[in-house]
Amino acid sequence: MKKNRLLWADDEIDLLKPHILFLEDKGFEVVTVCSGQDAVDCCKEQHFDIIFLDENMPGLSGLETLAVIKDLRPHIPVVMITKSEEESIMNQAIGSKIADYLIKPVNPNQILLSIKKNLHKTEFINQTATSGYQQEFGKIGMQINDSLTADDWKEVYKKLVYWDLELEESQTGMSDLLHTQKLEANRMFARFIKNNYQEWLDNSEKRPLISPDIFKKKVFPLLDEGHQVYFILIDNFRLDQWREVKDLLSDFFTYEEDLYYTILPTATQYARNSIFSGLMPVLIEKMFPDLWVDEESEEGKNLNEEPLIGTQMERFRKKYSFSYHKISESSYGERLVNNFNQLDNYQLNVIVLNFVDMLSHARTESKMIRELASSEAAYRSLTRSWFRHSATLELFRKISEKKCKVILTTDHGTIRVNEPVKVVGDKNTNTNLRYKVGKNLSYNPKDVFEVKNPEKLGLPSPNITSKYIFAMNQDFFAYPNNYNYYVSYYMNTFQHGGISLEEMLVPIINLDPK
Repeated sequence: MKKNRLLWADDEIDLLKPHILFLEDKGFEVVTVCSGQDAVDCCKEQHFDIIFLDENMPGLSGLETLAVIKDLRPHIPVVMITKSEEESIMNQAIGSKIADYLIKPVNPNQILLSIKKNLHKTEFINQTATSGYQQEFGKIGMQINDSLTADDWKEVYKKLVYWDLELEESQTGMSDLLHTQKLEANRMFARFIKNNYQEWLDNSEKRPLISPDIFKKKVFPLLDEGHQVYFILIDNFRLDQWREVKDLLSDFFTYEEDLYYTILPTATQYARNSIFSGLMPVLIEKMFPDLWVDEESEEGKNLNEEPLIGTQMERFRKKYSFSYHKISESSYGERLVNNFNQLDNYQLNVIVLNFVDMLSHARTESKMIRELASSEAAYRSLTRSWFRHSATLELFRKISEKKCKVILTTDHGTIRVNEPVKVVGDKNTNTNLRYKVGKNLSYNPKDVFEVKNPEKLGLPSPNITSKYIFAMNQDFFAYPNNYNYYVSYYMNTFQHGGISLEEMLVPIINLDPK
């Protein structure tokens, strides 16, 4: 194994001989110099894995040496060692992106800890994560098999997401084991939904929180207490993506994290319209036929969100003023931020952010985006990059300054699909890969969750004989015509509309400004 090389610059280096012998005994190669200039010269000629700098040296000071080394070797971690506890020196050193800051006298174990923290952090994190998941594997398996309630499944999914993030960089094979466990969890979850979903719709008092309950149970109570509320819906936003970005909001908000169950199909036309109307889709169609758009229509399926919110406010006799904004491009988000004070005029501000949904569709259609989001981790990373560098983060900052309450949620999640299931439909069958609705569908009933009476599941019927089928697990529907091309095109793309933990169990976050 290649030895790690250390450079240690200190004008009293002879006094540190015991420390150096200790490090060499631990297997490190240590190069010592007595001045900042000598440290710079060494960095020009040799490679080092980490550098220790005394702050108070004759000639070039530690901070001056640090500046030169950062210019020469910006990626080498530098640890500053000083006798001074002056805050200004600490601030300068930290501002120069040092890796660590130690105050003399230092002992050998402090030095060793700093080295491990900077050079072997990822390795130790992976070892700890791997060991932790190995210990949890059996417990999670028992939870999957014993989950009998909606709350049980929420806990299972939270654990799976936790370990997905913990094992993200692991090269030990634990990620493959977790993937297998997620497959088993989704198989059992699909069975749970098939057995319980209709009962939830029949008994609103005993069901978990689902899409049409969001405003009634989460938004209206805050308005009734006199708060100004922002309801922000990020389309296609999963629990793992929320956990990827939540630290970006921690300077502005405290948060209370929960999950709710989105309705079927887990598609924008149904789930989001259900949130904004407070109704199941079949009731939207019956009560507000001019606001419901059929599957067969060429018209956009989410053009009536603002009037649907109005119908729910009126039905619950809520007289609160509200605004509605849909952000589908960065320029509109920037305009909303620039004119933010205009939102003060409304007690409720509803904002829909479409980036994550556009990302999932672009990943299907664009080879370049597929390369950029080639894995779940990369998909999360792109979400974080958008959240941080778009107007989104600034929007949240401005809301926190106004001391307003925020409900952050989504209409559905998404799952990466890789198992084709053959289905045949007529020309009027919808194009979604995770659910189909039509009157002439042909499929293997064992492969799907079939709904022969849509109204029982709160769904409209385009025709008298229409039925719905939903894909489960990581399946996606493929037509026999041109089958191989179709399968290769959609394999490993992110889709939604069906039954999975990732699609149905989605975050709903209460944010309180600090």
